[in-house]
Amino acid sequence: MPAPAPLLRASGLWKAFGEREVLRGIDLELARHEVVAVIGASGSGKSTLLRCLNLLEPIDDGQIFLADVDISDPRADANAIRARFGAVFQSYNLFPHLSVLDNVTLASRVVHRMPRRDAEERARTLLARVGLVDKAKEHPDRLSGGQQQRAAIVRAIATDPEVLLLDEITSALDPELVGEVLELVRELVVDGATILMATHEMGFARDVADRVVFLDDGVIVEQGPPAQLFTAPQHARTREFLARFTA
Repeated sequence: MPAPAPLLRASGLWKAFGEREVLRGIDLELARHEVVAVIGASGSGKSTLLRCLNLLEPIDDGQIFLADVDISDPRADANAIRARFGAVFQSYNLFPHLSVLDNVTLASRVVHRMPRRDAEERARTLLARVGLVDKAKEHPDRLSGGQQQRAAIVRAIATDPEVLLLDEITSALDPELVGEVLELVRELVVDGATILMATHEMGFARDVADRVVFLDDGVIVEQGPPAQLFTAPQHARTREFLARFTA
């Protein structure tokens, strides 16, 4: 029986900022319900890759397919495509003038045309799940960093996205807050979410990812199951990078 077609696929992806080539011929697939962790040094292209995949950054060459539709076609409706993704970034990006509840329900109400009552009911259910329902009427500046990032994740999943993109979501957090955010992601994995995450949390990538991709200087050097990539990497550059975390 043939394997199902990937939900998200990048083919020959190139992206440059001026003279600097940040992505150089990326080929990457993400199956439905798969969790893929992208690791690599700062500046390797991880964040740019995620931003290109949901069309926040225009690509210079290559194609991106979502459920076999070429979403990189210039004629594609970029806003409609982004509505099919959920994205969480390093900085929480919550709207400071809106309450937590309004932040979480905004896309549901404005983009997906969900009635306010339904959007708020779902938002409160999700906020309760992450221990934030009592903060629903607060503004983001009244929340800790970990609470803000959990609220940002709830906002991203409130619309039931087909793909969840997580970009170094713990990098701006104090160490004691990292665990609570990663635990929420673990729950999403158990729920069967389709996740592509750029992360520097190697232990977390080893534990939750189905596949790990090592990106270096805009090129995928190596990829494979966590047990293989972390314990027996095939490329010297991968071994050199991982040695920093085991020394």
